[in-house]
Amino acid sequence: MPHFCRVVLLCLLGLAPVDVRAATVQLELIGDAQGSALAFQQWGESLSRAGISDFRIRSDSGADGAGIETRGDPDRPVYVVTGMIRSADELTLPGATFRRSEIGRLKQWIDDLAQNGPSGMGGARKKVLGLSPTQFGRIHQELAVSAPLATEGQNAGQLAQRIAGALNRPLKMDDQAAQALAEATVYESPIGLSSGTALAYVLQSAGFGFVPQTSGDLAVVRLRPGVEVWPVGWPPEKSDQRKPSALLEFLSVNIQNVSAATALDAIAKRTQIPILLDRPGLARHGIDPAKAMVSLPGSRTTYSLALRRLLFKAGMKFEVRYDEAGSPLLWVTSMKP
Repeated sequence: MPHFCRVVLLCLLGLAPVDVRAATVQLELIGDAQGSALAFQQWGESLSRAGISDFRIRSDSGADGAGIETRGDPDRPVYVVTGMIRSADELTLPGATFRRSEIGRLKQWIDDLAQNGPSGMGGARKKVLGLSPTQFGRIHQELAVSAPLATEGQNAGQLAQRIAGALNRPLKMDDQAAQALAEATVYESPIGLSSGTALAYVLQSAGFGFVPQTSGDLAVVRLRPGVEVWPVGWPPEKSDQRKPSALLEFLSVNIQNVSAATALDAIAKRTQIPILLDRPGLARHGIDPAKAMVSLPGSRTTYSLALRRLLFKAGMKFEVRYDEAGSPLLWVTSMKP
Protein backbone atom coordinates (compact mmCIF):
# COMPACT_ATOMS: atom_id res chain seq x y z
CA MET A 1 0.00 0.00 0.00
CA PRO A 2 1.42 3.43 -0.93
CA HIS A 3 2.40 5.60 2.02
CA PHE A 4 -0.23 8.29 1.20
CA CYS A 5 -3.07 5.72 1.12
CA ARG A 6 -1.91 4.21 4.40
CA VAL A 7 -2.03 7.60 6.14
CA VAL A 8 -5.52 8.34 4.77
CA LEU A 9 -6.78 4.94 5.91
CA LEU A 10 -5.44 5.49 9.42
CA CYS A 11 -7.09 8.90 9.61
CA LEU A 12 -10.43 7.48 8.42
CA LEU A 13 -10.20 4.93 11.23
CA GLY A 14 -9.65 7.73 13.73
CA LEU A 15 -5.99 6.84 14.24
CA ALA A 16 -2.91 8.97 13.74
CA PRO A 17 0.04 7.39 11.93
CA VAL A 18 2.61 6.38 14.52
CA ASP A 19 6.28 5.86 13.84
CA VAL A 20 7.06 2.66 15.72
CA ARG A 21 10.70 2.52 14.79
CA ALA A 22 12.98 1.98 17.81
CA ALA A 23 16.20 3.80 18.46
CA THR A 24 19.31 2.86 16.52
CA VAL A 25 21.99 0.77 18.20
CA GLN A 26 25.52 0.85 16.85
CA LEU A 27 28.17 -1.55 18.12
CA GLU A 28 31.75 -0.34 18.40
CA LEU A 29 33.70 -3.52 19.19
CA ILE A 30 37.29 -3.13 20.28
CA GLY A 31 40.02 -5.69 20.75
CA ASP A 32 43.63 -5.56 21.82
CA ALA A 33 45.89 -4.48 19.02
CA GLN A 34 48.01 -7.53 19.79
CA GLY A 35 44.98 -9.82 19.70
CA SER A 36 44.06 -12.36 17.07
CA ALA A 37 42.65 -11.11 13.79
CA LEU A 38 40.85 -14.44 13.58
CA ALA A 39 38.79 -13.54 16.65
CA PHE A 40 37.64 -10.32 14.94
CA GLN A 41 36.71 -12.24 11.81
CA GLN A 42 34.77 -14.91 13.73
CA TRP A 43 32.77 -12.33 15.69
CA GLY A 44 32.05 -10.38 12.51
CA GLU A 45 30.73 -13.48 10.75
CA SER A 46 28.59 -14.49 13.74
CA LEU A 47 27.05 -11.02 14.05
CA SER A 48 26.26 -10.87 10.35
CA ARG A 49 24.63 -14.32 10.36
CA ALA A 50 22.43 -13.21 13.26
CA GLY A 51 21.22 -10.20 11.27
CA ILE A 52 23.23 -7.68 13.29
CA SER A 53 24.68 -5.32 10.71
CA ASP A 54 25.34 -1.97 12.41
CA PHE A 55 28.71 -2.77 13.94
CA ARG A 56 32.38 -1.91 13.56
CA ILE A 57 35.35 -3.94 14.82
CA ARG A 58 38.73 -2.33 15.37
CA SER A 59 41.95 -2.77 17.31
CA ASP A 60 42.91 -0.43 20.13
CA SER A 61 45.40 -1.39 22.83
CA GLY A 62 44.35 1.66 24.84
CA ALA A 63 40.67 0.71 25.08
CA ASP A 64 39.17 1.65 28.41
CA GLY A 65 36.20 -0.69 28.74
CA ALA A 66 32.57 -1.08 27.75
CA GLY A 67 30.04 1.74 27.78
CA ILE A 68 26.96 3.30 26.17
CA GLU A 69 26.90 6.79 24.63
CA THR A 70 23.66 8.45 23.54
CA ARG A 71 23.83 10.54 20.36
CA GLY A 72 21.42 12.03 17.88
CA ASP A 73 18.05 13.68 18.37
CA PRO A 74 16.16 12.83 21.60
CA ASP A 75 13.23 11.62 19.48
CA ARG A 76 15.52 9.45 17.36
CA PRO A 77 18.40 8.52 19.68
CA VAL A 78 21.43 6.57 18.56
CA TYR A 79 22.99 4.38 21.24
CA VAL A 80 26.65 3.78 20.51
CA VAL A 81 27.69 0.70 22.49
CA THR A 82 31.39 0.15 23.08
CA GLY A 83 32.17 -3.53 23.65
CA MET A 84 35.37 -5.43 24.28
CA ILE A 85 36.34 -8.54 22.30
CA ARG A 86 38.19 -10.57 24.91
CA SER A 87 38.72 -13.66 22.77
CA ALA A 88 37.17 -15.57 19.89
CA ASP A 89 34.48 -16.73 22.34
CA GLU A 90 33.97 -13.81 24.71
CA LEU A 91 32.47 -10.37 24.13
CA THR A 92 31.88 -7.90 26.98
CA LEU A 93 29.16 -5.25 26.69
CA PRO A 94 27.99 -2.91 29.46
CA GLY A 95 26.75 -5.14 32.29
CA ALA A 96 26.82 -8.34 30.24
CA THR A 97 29.20 -10.89 28.74
CA PHE A 98 28.35 -13.10 25.76
CA ARG A 99 29.86 -16.13 24.05
CA ARG A 100 29.52 -16.62 20.33
CA SER A 101 27.10 -19.49 20.98
CA GLU A 102 24.86 -16.91 22.73
CA ILE A 103 24.40 -14.68 19.71
CA GLY A 104 20.62 -14.92 20.11
CA ARG A 105 20.82 -13.54 23.64
CA LEU A 106 23.12 -10.79 22.35
CA LYS A 107 20.56 -9.83 19.69
CA GLN A 108 17.86 -9.70 22.38
CA TRP A 109 20.12 -7.43 24.46
CA ILE A 110 20.45 -5.06 21.50
CA ASP A 111 16.69 -5.11 20.84
CA ASP A 112 16.04 -4.42 24.52
CA LEU A 113 18.35 -1.40 24.42
CA ALA A 114 16.73 -0.10 21.22
CA GLN A 115 13.22 -0.39 22.65
CA ASN A 116 13.78 0.72 26.25
CA GLY A 117 16.95 2.81 26.27
CA PRO A 118 19.89 2.45 28.66
CA SER A 119 17.83 3.28 31.76
CA GLY A 120 15.12 0.72 31.13
CA MET A 121 16.85 -2.33 29.70
CA GLY A 122 17.14 -4.50 32.77
CA GLY A 123 19.85 -2.54 34.47
CA ALA A 124 22.25 -1.49 31.73
CA ARG A 125 22.70 1.78 33.61
CA LYS A 126 21.92 0.46 37.08
CA LYS A 127 24.78 0.80 39.50
CA VAL A 128 26.03 -2.27 41.36
CA LEU A 129 27.68 -1.65 44.72
CA GLY A 130 27.88 2.01 43.78
CA LEU A 131 29.82 1.22 40.58
CA SER A 132 28.85 2.19 37.06
CA PRO A 133 28.39 -0.67 34.57
CA THR A 134 31.83 0.05 33.10
CA GLN A 135 33.49 0.14 36.54
CA PHE A 136 31.67 -3.00 37.64
CA GLY A 137 32.62 -4.88 34.47
CA ARG A 138 36.26 -3.97 34.95
CA ILE A 139 36.48 -5.07 38.60
CA HIS A 140 34.43 -8.20 37.86
CA GLN A 141 36.97 -9.14 35.21
CA GLU A 142 39.86 -8.57 37.62
CA LEU A 143 38.24 -10.65 40.36
CA ALA A 144 37.69 -13.56 37.96
CA VAL A 145 41.34 -14.67 38.23
CA SER A 146 41.97 -17.76 40.33
CA ALA A 147 42.51 -17.22 44.03
CA PRO A 148 45.85 -18.22 45.60
CA LEU A 149 45.93 -21.77 46.91
CA ALA A 150 44.70 -22.13 50.47
CA THR A 151 44.35 -24.93 53.01
CA GLU A 152 41.60 -25.74 55.46
CA GLY A 153 41.99 -24.21 58.89
CA GLN A 154 43.92 -21.20 57.60
CA ASN A 155 43.73 -17.84 59.36
CA ALA A 156 41.08 -15.64 57.70
CA GLY A 157 43.09 -12.43 58.00
CA GLN A 158 46.22 -13.86 56.42
CA LEU A 159 44.29 -15.52 53.59
CA ALA A 160 42.32 -12.35 52.84
CA GLN A 161 45.55 -10.37 52.59
CA ARG A 162 47.06 -12.99 50.26
CA ILE A 163 44.08 -12.81 47.90
CA ALA A 164 44.01 -9.01 47.89
CA GLY A 165 47.80 -8.86 47.50
CA ALA A 166 47.66 -11.07 44.40
CA LEU A 167 45.08 -8.68 42.96
CA ASN A 168 47.26 -5.70 43.86
CA ARG A 169 44.22 -4.15 45.56
CA PRO A 170 44.70 -3.06 49.19
CA LEU A 171 42.19 -4.12 51.83
CA LYS A 172 40.91 -1.09 53.67
CA MET A 173 39.63 -1.92 57.17
CA ASP A 174 39.53 -0.59 60.72
CA ASP A 175 41.27 -2.14 63.71
CA GLN A 176 38.14 -3.95 64.83
CA ALA A 177 37.78 -5.75 61.51
CA ALA A 178 41.50 -6.59 61.43
CA GLN A 179 41.29 -8.10 64.90
CA ALA A 180 38.18 -10.15 64.07
CA LEU A 181 39.80 -11.55 60.93
CA ALA A 182 43.01 -12.37 62.81
CA GLU A 183 40.98 -14.49 65.22
CA ALA A 184 38.80 -16.23 62.58
CA THR A 185 39.49 -19.53 60.84
CA VAL A 186 38.52 -20.55 57.31
CA TYR A 187 37.24 -24.12 57.52
CA GLU A 188 36.47 -24.79 53.85
CA SER A 189 39.26 -24.20 51.39
CA PRO A 190 38.12 -22.07 48.40
CA ILE A 191 40.37 -24.07 46.05
CA GLY A 192 39.58 -23.58 42.37
CA LEU A 193 37.40 -20.51 42.88
CA SER A 194 37.98 -17.03 41.54
CA SER A 195 39.43 -14.31 43.73
CA GLY A 196 36.24 -12.29 44.19
CA THR A 197 34.17 -15.21 45.47
CA ALA A 198 37.05 -16.59 47.56
CA LEU A 199 37.70 -13.22 49.22
CA ALA A 200 33.99 -12.68 49.90
CA TYR A 201 33.82 -16.11 51.55
CA VAL A 202 36.94 -15.60 53.65
CA LEU A 203 35.66 -12.26 54.97
CA GLN A 204 32.16 -13.64 55.49
CA SER A 205 33.52 -16.34 57.79
CA ALA A 206 34.36 -13.55 60.27
CA GLY A 207 31.15 -11.58 59.70
CA PHE A 208 32.50 -9.13 57.13
CA GLY A 209 32.30 -8.41 53.42
CA PHE A 210 33.98 -6.10 50.93
CA VAL A 211 32.94 -3.31 48.59
CA PRO A 212 35.22 -2.24 45.68
CA GLN A 213 36.08 1.46 45.73
CA THR A 214 36.72 3.67 42.72
CA SER A 215 40.10 4.45 44.35
CA GLY A 216 41.14 0.83 43.82
CA ASP A 217 40.84 -0.21 47.47
CA LEU A 218 38.60 -3.01 48.70
CA ALA A 219 36.70 -1.63 51.69
CA VAL A 220 35.99 -4.23 54.38
CA VAL A 221 32.63 -3.67 56.08
CA ARG A 222 30.67 -5.53 58.75
CA LEU A 223 27.76 -7.63 57.48
CA ARG A 224 24.41 -6.30 58.62
CA PRO A 225 20.92 -5.83 57.14
CA GLY A 226 20.79 -3.23 54.40
CA VAL A 227 24.53 -3.31 53.67
CA GLU A 228 25.33 -4.53 50.15
CA VAL A 229 28.65 -6.32 49.70
CA TRP A 230 30.32 -8.41 47.02
CA PRO A 231 28.54 -11.79 47.24
CA VAL A 232 29.92 -15.27 47.79
CA GLY A 233 29.14 -16.35 44.25
CA TRP A 234 26.46 -15.08 41.90
CA PRO A 235 23.05 -16.57 41.05
CA PRO A 236 22.72 -18.30 37.66
CA GLU A 237 22.13 -15.93 34.74
CA LYS A 238 21.15 -18.59 32.22
CA SER A 239 18.86 -21.61 32.38
CA ASP A 240 21.71 -24.00 31.55
CA GLN A 241 23.59 -22.76 34.62
CA ARG A 242 20.90 -23.61 37.14
CA LYS A 243 22.05 -27.16 37.74
CA PRO A 244 25.62 -28.34 36.96
CA SER A 245 25.63 -31.65 35.11
CA ALA A 246 27.59 -33.36 37.90
CA LEU A 247 24.64 -32.87 40.26
CA LEU A 248 22.34 -34.70 37.83
CA GLU A 249 24.43 -37.87 37.77
CA PHE A 250 22.88 -40.93 39.39
CA LEU A 251 24.47 -42.88 42.21
CA SER A 252 23.55 -45.57 44.71
CA VAL A 253 23.49 -44.22 48.25
CA ASN A 254 23.18 -45.80 51.67
CA ILE A 255 24.23 -43.30 54.32
CA GLN A 256 23.81 -44.25 57.94
CA ASN A 257 24.36 -41.85 60.82
CA VAL A 258 27.24 -39.71 59.58
CA SER A 259 27.81 -36.04 60.19
CA ALA A 260 26.50 -33.56 57.63
CA ALA A 261 30.04 -32.22 57.28
CA THR A 262 31.32 -35.69 56.31
CA ALA A 263 28.55 -36.17 53.76
CA LEU A 264 29.17 -32.73 52.23
CA ASP A 265 32.90 -33.38 51.97
CA ALA A 266 32.27 -36.68 50.16
CA ILE A 267 29.85 -35.10 47.70
CA ALA A 268 32.23 -32.21 46.99
CA LYS A 269 35.05 -34.63 46.18
CA ARG A 270 32.88 -36.80 43.92
CA THR A 271 31.24 -33.98 41.98
CA GLN A 272 34.36 -31.77 41.95
CA ILE A 273 32.12 -28.83 42.89
CA PRO A 274 33.31 -26.70 45.84
CA ILE A 275 30.85 -26.55 48.74
CA LEU A 276 31.03 -23.47 50.95
CA LEU A 277 29.16 -23.20 54.24
CA ASP A 278 27.50 -20.09 55.59
CA ARG A 279 28.96 -20.76 59.02
CA PRO A 280 27.87 -17.48 60.67
CA GLY A 281 24.33 -18.04 59.41
CA LEU A 282 24.30 -21.67 60.54
CA ALA A 283 25.68 -20.71 63.95
CA ARG A 284 22.88 -18.17 64.46
CA HIS A 285 20.42 -21.05 64.30
CA GLY A 286 22.49 -23.43 66.39
CA ILE A 287 23.51 -25.68 63.48
CA ASP A 288 26.92 -27.34 63.57
CA PRO A 289 27.50 -29.47 60.42
CA ALA A 290 30.15 -31.49 62.28
CA LYS A 291 27.62 -32.52 64.94
CA ALA A 292 24.41 -32.76 62.92
CA MET A 293 23.96 -36.47 62.11
CA VAL A 294 22.19 -37.48 58.90
CA SER A 295 21.07 -40.73 57.25
CA LEU A 296 19.72 -41.67 53.85
CA PRO A 297 18.23 -45.16 53.24
CA GLY A 298 19.64 -47.18 50.37
CA SER A 299 18.36 -45.90 47.04
CA ARG A 300 19.43 -44.81 43.60
CA THR A 301 19.17 -41.09 43.12
CA THR A 302 21.03 -38.03 41.83
CA TYR A 303 23.61 -36.06 43.77
CA SER A 304 21.25 -33.09 43.77
CA LEU A 305 18.35 -34.97 45.35
CA ALA A 306 20.58 -36.80 47.81
CA LEU A 307 22.17 -33.55 48.92
CA ARG A 308 18.82 -31.81 49.29
CA ARG A 309 17.39 -34.64 51.42
CA LEU A 310 20.48 -34.87 53.61
CA LEU A 311 20.61 -31.15 54.27
CA PHE A 312 16.89 -30.99 55.00
CA LYS A 313 17.35 -33.47 57.84
CA ALA A 314 19.89 -31.10 59.40
CA GLY A 315 17.85 -27.93 58.86
CA MET A 316 20.01 -26.77 55.97
CA LYS A 317 19.63 -26.11 52.27
CA PHE A 318 21.89 -25.43 49.29
CA GLU A 319 21.80 -23.23 46.23
CA VAL A 320 23.88 -23.23 43.08
CA ARG A 321 25.99 -20.15 42.54
CA TYR A 322 28.77 -19.22 40.12
CA ASP A 323 32.04 -17.42 40.72
CA GLU A 324 33.27 -14.54 38.57
CA ALA A 325 34.91 -16.95 36.12
CA GLY A 326 31.67 -18.90 35.63
CA SER A 327 32.63 -21.96 37.71
CA PRO A 328 29.85 -23.48 39.87
CA LEU A 329 29.83 -23.77 43.64
CA LEU A 330 27.27 -24.84 46.22
CA TRP A 331 26.35 -22.42 48.97
CA VAL A 332 24.99 -24.18 52.07
CA THR A 333 23.06 -22.20 54.66
CA SER A 334 20.22 -22.54 57.16
CA MET A 335 16.66 -23.20 55.99
CA LYS A 336 15.56 -20.41 58.33
CA PRO A 337 15.93 -16.80 57.17
